[in-house]
Amino acid sequence: MDACSPKPQPPCDASPSGPDDVSVRRWFIAYAAVFAAACVVVVVLAGRQGQTLSAWTSDPIRAFTESTPIAKLAGFAGYLSLCCTFLPLPTGWAVAAVATRQAAVADNLMATMLLVAAAGAVGSTLANLNDYHLFTWLLRRRRIASVRDTSAHRAAARWFAKAPFAILVVFNLVPIPVDIVRMLATSCRYSRWPFAAANFIGRFLRYGVIAFVTYRWNLGWLAVVALLGLAIILGMLRLLSGMVRKLSARRQRNTLSQIKL
Repeated sequence: MDACSPKPQPPCDASPSGPDDVSVRRWFIAYAAVFAAACVVVVVLAGRQGQTLSAWTSDPIRAFTESTPIAKLAGFAGYLSLCCTFLPLPTGWAVAAVATRQAAVADNLMATMLLVAAAGAVGSTLANLNDYHLFTWLLRRRRIASVRDTSAHRAAARWFAKAPFAILVVFNLVPIPVDIVRMLATSCRYSRWPFAAANFIGRFLRYGVIAFVTYRWNLGWLAVVALLGLAIILGMLRLLSGMVRKLSARRQRNTLSQIKL
């Protein structure tokens, strides 16, 4: 293969047929083990500091603030791993809360940004993989799987198949209430490893921006506004590039027609 030729994309089928190779049960057993491990870390470290269950139930904010950085990051990642389409818990406030100077997961801006972004990206990637496996389970039902036969799904799948990895990164970077792309990746049976990698990269960048702005200026909402602005800019650039390609193709057709005449 030529070095300059584009790399082949992972499998992405607009209308897949036959059984999938996804083990939903095995995934959720593994996820439950990871989530339980995060809970154990929080409980053990809290116990070492002398924190009791009553302290967490009576004043959870104070208990969280007084816990160790590792316990905070483990609890943070565990919480974000629950925030999926089927359990739409808010994530922005949690990222901003952990990234504050009062939370003190690290003693400087760069370390705080990297730790919060990494822990949050791990948690959200697990949550998105939960979505992937739950959507897969639902699509095994013939009535739900029939959505693949609709013209709207075929058009969306063709668009997604052009650059699935990049699309997943962008949709995880910008704050979008309903992530249709995650559903498309599942319905097209996009490979789980690149799916997880794209989710991690996008969320790492998103949470890094929120953590930076929160720690630097204590304005987590400003990061959300900036990310929304980025989404609008990317959408406009996409629209403009499409218009330019269409105009260029039209000019080429007109030029060819004039030459033939």
